[in-house]
Amino acid sequence: MKQENKSVHGVWGSRWVFILAATGSAVGLGNIWRFPYITGENGGGAFVLLYLLCIAVVGIPIMAAEVMLGRKGGLSPINTMRKLAGESKVTQRWAGIGHMGVLSAFLILSFYSVVASWALYYAWEAVAGGFQGITAAQSGARFDALLADPWLMMGCHTLFMVLTMVVVGRGVKGGLEKAVEILMPLLFVLLLVLVGYAATTPGFKEGLLFLFEPDFSKLNGKVVITAVGQAFFTLSLGMGAIMAYGAYMPREAAGKKGGKPKPVSIMSTVIIIALLDTLVALGSGVAMFPLIFSNDLQVGQGPGMMFVTLPLAFGQMPGGMLFGSLFFILVVSAAWSSSISLGEPVVAWLVERGLSRGLAATVVGLGAWVLGIGSVLSFNLWQDNTFLAGTFFDNMEFLSTTVMLPLGGLLIAIFAGWVMKETHARKELGIKNFKLYLVWRALVRIFSPAAVVALFVYSIWSAVAPADEAAPVKEPEPVAPAASEAPGVAAGAEIPAPVAEPADDAEDGEVPSAPLEPAQ
Repeated sequence: MKQENKSVHGVWGSRWVFILAATGSAVGLGNIWRFPYITGENGGGAFVLLYLLCIAVVGIPIMAAEVMLGRKGGLSPINTMRKLAGESKVTQRWAGIGHMGVLSAFLILSFYSVVASWALYYAWEAVAGGFQGITAAQSGARFDALLADPWLMMGCHTLFMVLTMVVVGRGVKGGLEKAVEILMPLLFVLLLVLVGYAATTPGFKEGLLFLFEPDFSKLNGKVVITAVGQAFFTLSLGMGAIMAYGAYMPREAAGKKGGKPKPVSIMSTVIIIALLDTLVALGSGVAMFPLIFSNDLQVGQGPGMMFVTLPLAFGQMPGGMLFGSLFFILVVSAAWSSSISLGEPVVAWLVERGLSRGLAATVVGLGAWVLGIGSVLSFNLWQDNTFLAGTFFDNMEFLSTTVMLPLGGLLIAIFAGWVMKETHARKELGIKNFKLYLVWRALVRIFSPAAVVALFVYSIWSAVAPADEAAPVKEPEPVAPAASEAPGVAAGAEIPAPVAEPADDAEDGEVPSAPLEPAQ
């Protein structure tokens, strides 16, 4: 193996370790609470088919391109793009792809840690039996109280950031690889246990129908854009994480029984990652919705479902303490594996600048933690201080996920399809079937960029269009029992706006939660 093919940071121990790592990066909070809900709301099985098509046309081609660039460069995203621009004899401005990815990963890490820390807090609450016998009003008040307490949120945010950077600071072999070898199998085992339990509940059939019963009448242009967006964002594209992980991907895997090493195919590996990511998302829905329907609750998206409705369900059902604990440990595992991948691109770049990995992880973790304080305060002390897209949290989310990630994915597709030398791309991908290579090339050159442009334009338009011109937003749905008339969580909300204090006179059958703004 040539020296240029080796990453200076190390290489994953095997192809399957890379698959686990990349799947860990892709599987996050959005898979567990958002994807199952939008599947049920947008046509069930019909949406799943549309989503899989978008994965094939948009997600897999761009992910394969990003992994290919990472493995070819073998460095952090910034220096990888500098190196590949030089090899392709084009301007070094293409290194901006790496800069954009690293910056977006850093920004996302700062507020992702805040949201993920809620799951950390709820995991402790579940283990301590905090959900036992809880009423709807108490469940809503518990979540509201968490958001209203800046010191509690700060402590959880701090702990989660420390957990993330301890792993990143230990390097590829000692940190990242060992973490994913534990976290991902744990995630799959926990998910299987929860799905098995859900299958014993009376609401299992109703939950499956909600998720998978096809309703093609719900498919329209907006649903198509939703599927494109989910396919793009769920695979962690454009944020530098997949490019950084691709830099550590081995080129050969040991043959069976010590035989001749076999080349590691990027395309087949990416397809496996996409399938695992989708299975986790759907499995989460199969695990959650039967519990909600079995307890006569109504589905509510985002934090309303995860942090209000589900604790209520766990508090009412037999074995709720055990299965509630398992569920929130599952959520923490998914969030932890994703946050590790967000920290790696920045840390890898600082290591290449001469810092030790431990110091680089400390610098990145401290910087993201400080920036995350703004997101913490957005839910309490600063909730009335809005500008541009909204609160500080809203602006961090909008800039990174709505602007930078689609642009990064678009530029990756253009560089891989139009700028990079075709001989280099074909050799690195290792696609033996020439027709299959031509299909990938056509997708990454034309169809994938066109879909990302449509997603970008729609997202920006949805954010800046006046309320009377934008697409109508559904009325908030209750997250309390169906008989309640309590206010709930707005459909489309993935991460919440600040939640108001609960009313003192809320009845036991209500969840006093203020409506949450739709996701951008």
